[in-house]
Amino acid sequence: MKQSTKFAALGAIAAAAMFAALPAWAQGAVPPPTVNKGDTAWMMTSTVLVLMMIVPGLALFYGGLTRAKNMLATMTQIGAVACLAMLIWVMYGYTMAFGDGGGDFISGFGKAFLKGVTPDSTAATFTAGVAIPEYVFVCFQMTFAAITVALVLGSVVERMKFSAVMVFGAVWLTIVYFPIAHMVWASGGLFFKMGALDFAGGTVVHINAGVSALVAALILGKRIGYPTERIVPHSLTMTGIGTGLLWVGWFGFNAGSALEANGSAALAMINTFVATASAGLFWMLAERLNGHKGSALGFCSGIVAGLVAVTPAAGNSGPFGAIILGAVASVVCFYAVSVLKPRLGYDDALDAFGVHGIGGMIGALGTGIVFAPSLGGPGKPDFDMAHQLWVQFKTVGTTIVWAAAGTIVAIYIAKAVTGLRVSPDVEREGLDLGEHGERAYN
Repeated sequence: MKQSTKFAALGAIAAAAMFAALPAWAQGAVPPPTVNKGDTAWMMTSTVLVLMMIVPGLALFYGGLTRAKNMLATMTQIGAVACLAMLIWVMYGYTMAFGDGGGDFISGFGKAFLKGVTPDSTAATFTAGVAIPEYVFVCFQMTFAAITVALVLGSVVERMKFSAVMVFGAVWLTIVYFPIAHMVWASGGLFFKMGALDFAGGTVVHINAGVSALVAALILGKRIGYPTERIVPHSLTMTGIGTGLLWVGWFGFNAGSALEANGSAALAMINTFVATASAGLFWMLAERLNGHKGSALGFCSGIVAGLVAVTPAAGNSGPFGAIILGAVASVVCFYAVSVLKPRLGYDDALDAFGVHGIGGMIGALGTGIVFAPSLGGPGKPDFDMAHQLWVQFKTVGTTIVWAAAGTIVAIYIAKAVTGLRVSPDVEREGLDLGEHGERAYN
C-alpha cells in the first residue's frame, strides 16, 4: 500500500469512528428535545398549585363540611392518603401509567422506582422538539394521583377507620387510578388511541373518584343517625376558604395540563375562570327557583361543580362553550344532590358522587360537543361530533365500570385486613378523639 493511500485509509477510519461517536441528532437524525426553561418554570408552579388543592384546599373544604368532632380526622385522612399516593407513585405508579412499553391498560415496569429517570432525562410536551425535565412531569402527575384518591374519601368520612382508609387507598390507586391514567393520557393507552378528549382529568380524576365514592359509601353503610338526625357542616367558613384555594389551585390543574406556557394553557385558564363563575351563580339560581335562599354552601358547591365539569374541556372548548358547560353541570349536580340522593337514600356524606361523579360525566360528554369549531371550540373544520360523542360515551362507560369493580375489590380487601368501620361508640364520640386521640375544639 502506498504511503498516501495508507494515510487516507487511516483518515477514513478515524472519521468514521468520530462520526459514530457523535449523538444521533448530529448524524442527521431528529435532534433531541430541548428543555424550555419557561415551560419548566410554569410546570413546577402548576405542580405546587395542585398540591395546594389537596393541603390545605381539599382538607379545609371537606373538613368544614363535617361535624366538629370529625374535622381533624377528615383532614388527617386526606393528608395521609395523599402522602401515601406520592410514595406509591414514585415506586411503581409512574411506571404503570407512563413507563415504556406496556399495552392498552398499563404501561411497562421498566421505570419502577424511577429507574433511568435522572436530572437530564426529559418528558415530551405537545410541541415537537420541546420538553420539560422528566422529574417535573413525574411530580405533576403525582399530585393528580394524590388528589384523586383523597376525593374519594368525601363519601365515607365520619365512620371509616383510618387504617382502612390507608389500605383502601393503596389498593385503589394500584388497580383503579394507575390503569385509568394510562388508558387516557399515555400514547399507548386504550382511550388515547380511541381519540378520547380529556384535557385535565374528567374521567381519570372526577368520574373515577365520584363513582368509587358512591360504591364505597354503599358498601360502608350510612352514618349513625342518617338521615333522621340533623347532620350539618360545622364550619362553612372553612369550606369557603377551601373553595377559594381549590379554585386558585385548579389553574395549575387545568392550565398546567397543557405542559407548556402557551396558548393552550391560556385557553384552559380563561375557561377555568368563566365555567366556574357560571356554575357558582347557577347553583344559587337553582336554589332560588326551588324555593330556597341562595346559600354559601350552594355557592361553594357550584364552584366545585363548574371546576369539575370544565376539567376535561379546559383546553378543548371555547370560553362560551365553557360557560354553558359550567351552568348545565351546576344545575344537574344540584338536583343530583338535593333530589336524587334523598330519593335513593345513600349516604354520600360530602357529595363526592353528586358533584365529582355527575359533574365529571357531564364534563366528559359535553367536551365532545363544545370541542366543535362551530361552537367556538378548537376542533378542526371536519370535526365529527357524533363520532366524538360515541368515543366519549364509551370512555365514560368503561371508566364507570372499571372504577366500580376496582373499588369493590379495594374496599373488601381493606375490610379483610383492618375492618371498615369504627365502633358505634367511636362514631358517636367522634373520630378525632377515637382514631387520633385529639380534638379540634375543647
